[in-house]
Amino acid sequence: MINKITDTVAQALSGIQDGATVLIGGFGTSGNPIELIDGLIATGVRDLTVVNNNAGNGEAGLAALLKSGQVRKIICSFPRQVDSWVFDDLYRSGKIELELVPQGNLAERMRAAGAGIGAFFCPTAYGTELAAGKETREINGKHYVLEYPIYGDVALVKAEKGDRWGNLSYRMSARNFGPVCAMAAKYTVATVHELVELGEMDPEAIVTPGIYVSKLVKVDRVATKAGGFKQ
Repeated sequence: MINKITDTVAQALSGIQDGATVLIGGFGTSGNPIELIDGLIATGVRDLTVVNNNAGNGEAGLAALLKSGQVRKIICSFPRQVDSWVFDDLYRSGKIELELVPQGNLAERMRAAGAGIGAFFCPTAYGTELAAGKETREINGKHYVLEYPIYGDVALVKAEKGDRWGNLSYRMSARNFGPVCAMAAKYTVATVHELVELGEMDPEAIVTPGIYVSKLVKVDRVATKAGGFKQ
């Protein structure tokens, strides 16, 4: 019987090795798998390459992971914002590497990894410093840059609902990078706020099929100071 539900975050994250490439869903704080990031910090694994749209907010979640000193390199599209001081301090002091990737390229490079695409040509970044050293080609009168997939050893994803097979659905904008992260990794761990019986999820509403998910952990929804709930 297939059952991917795990009792604890620690159990779901056991086995992650030093030097792993970790794909983390989230767009800023929306859809950020805080519980899994905290669990990753607790494992003590080091020399990580982290892939995320951002480079952390405030002192929690991804920012806490960066502050722990466990990350060697971050690949992201938006490293600088008003509360990204942890990354900023680390980068300015030479304690972390940065690979800057345009947002659409970031999503497509992970999607390509999951879809088995060897590489693709994209017009974004042509003629800029981000295209330096990369193969370019003119196709039908337009210039393109060759981009390669981003593969992950591990993906950490926040979903809304799931079943024991690992099928997932997401809550509104919290969906963002989660599905492509799950596709691109060898081992995907997802948190959900609601576990349902097999067959209860409408197949048309399943965004991430269970084939892409390795472990599932149910977590409580966290209330915000404004009286609502985090996505």
